[in-house]
Order: sequence, then C-alpha cells, then structure tokens
Amino acid sequence: MGILRERMKADLVLGGYSPGTQTEYLRHAERFVAHYMRPPGDLGEAEVRGFLLHQLVVRKVGPATHKMFVAALKFLFTRTLGRPEVVAGIPWPRVPRTLPDILSGTEIETLIEAIGVPGIRAAVMVAYGGGLRISEVCALEPGDIDSLRMLIHVRAGKGRRDRFVMLSSRLLTTLREYWRAVRPPGPGLFVGADRGPLRGDDLRRALRKAARQCGLTKRVTPHLLRHSFATHLLEAGTDIRVIQVLLGHRSIQTTAGYTRVSARHVGRTQSPLDLLGTPSGDNLG
Repeated sequence: MGILRERMKADLVLGGYSPGTQTEYLRHAERFVAHYMRPPGDLGEAEVRGFLLHQLVVRKVGPATHKMFVAALKFLFTRTLGRPEVVAGIPWPRVPRTLPDILSGTEIETLIEAIGVPGIRAAVMVAYGGGLRISEVCALEPGDIDSLRMLIHVRAGKGRRDRFVMLSSRLLTTLREYWRAVRPPGPGLFVGADRGPLRGDDLRRALRKAARQCGLTKRVTPHLLRHSFATHLLEAGTDIRVIQVLLGHRSIQTTAGYTRVSARHVGRTQSPLDLLGTPSGDNLG
C-alpha cells in the first residue's frame, strides 16, 4: 500500500485508535489490496463485496474475522480515501455471542508452573492476577507497579482510558524476583526472548506450549486469562460493578456477559418456584 498505508495509519492515530486496532485494520486492508493487486482507489463496491465473499466462502473465515475485514475496509474507504459511498451498502455482520471456555483455579496454577521463562511467567500472572488485556501487559512500565498502595496503573487501555487494578502480594513477590534476576533494560517492564520489548506473540506462544505440556484441551489464550479473572471474581462474590471497573468496561452490559459464563453464579440463584408458599414468596404477590 506504500504511501496509502502511511495515510491510513495516520488517520487511525488521529482517530485515537489503540495500537492493536491500528495493526489489525492495516493488516486486513493490506490483504484486500493484495487480493486484487491494484490500487484501492481504482476499486469500488463490487470489488469490496467480491473480496468479502471470497473470505467467507473460499477461506471460510469466522464471523469475528469477517467483521474485522468489514471494519477495516469501511475505515479505509470512508476516512482515508474519502469515498464512503463504496462501503455504505456493506452490512455489518452479526457475530454470535458464544460462551468462552474458563480455566479453573487448578488449571491456572498448573499453567503458571509450566512456564519456565521468569519474565513470561510474571507477565502471565499479571494478565490473570489483574485481568489485563495482552496489549496492556506488554505496555506496562516499572513505574506502573505501585507497591505502596498495592495497585497496578494501567495506562491508555481500550478507549484510551486509564484505570487501576489490584496488585496481589504473591504477584509483587514474583515481580521483584523477576526484576532482580533479569534487570530489564526498559522502558518496558517485561522483555521478550531477544531482550527486546515483550510482544503479544511471545505470550501466545508460551501459553500454547504450556497448555500442551499440561495436557489442557481448552484453547488457552491471553484473553482467556482475562475471562477467567472476571469469572473467578464473580464466583467469589465480587460485585459486578467492581469487576466492571477492574476490567475497564465502559458499559455494565459488557461485564454482565460474565454472568452467562459462571455456572456457579447461576447455580447460587434461587428459583422463584422455591419461594412459592413461603414468607419470602409474599413479595411475588
């Protein structure tokens, strides 16, 4: 894409999109251009539709990936090329809401123990112990760890919003051991295998490897640690609005989705059938 790529990247930065979203939009737009091997300025609605159908019918991409392609192309044509009419008729796909797998506490413990690299192990513990997104873990700096107030300062999370999450005493001990052993050169708290900044792919590969070693059949990803964090808090009786703040969700409806995941939470809810004919059932009328 050349110069056009730089224009699109600048538009994404000016729009306040997160680094992760910038990367995904650019990657999906580049696939569109590579598919036709022609400048996108020469392409129109027919080509956009043909490309999206190819992804669905031939490549058989999932709904979430399809939605990302649509989002990237809508941004490319609307904002960067100034041709919104090309994508105005492209519908937003419906992505079915599925229940993610959740790791049990025992599985989390086993997974952590299976990771041999101290920095990666500490990063995984941050992801689960604070419910951080993978990009937030990789962006942490030493100054974000507040051992006096036992907080982690998450800066410019999704939506460019800052927040604080808890710093567990066990995690603080692990981070101090990691710091003494590795002495990361900075500015980031965590380093990758080449002593450079920790990348999301480093965490993904380490989790897949550890999951295989542990014999886990669930698809273990950094985001699954975040799901497990929220679900375990809910099952421990933490108020859902507190969980909303910890996760950095703008809407309580997003956080409420975890009530669909937690079987234990559902199991603790008393059916109104059991209240009929009892003093507590008088409130039912």
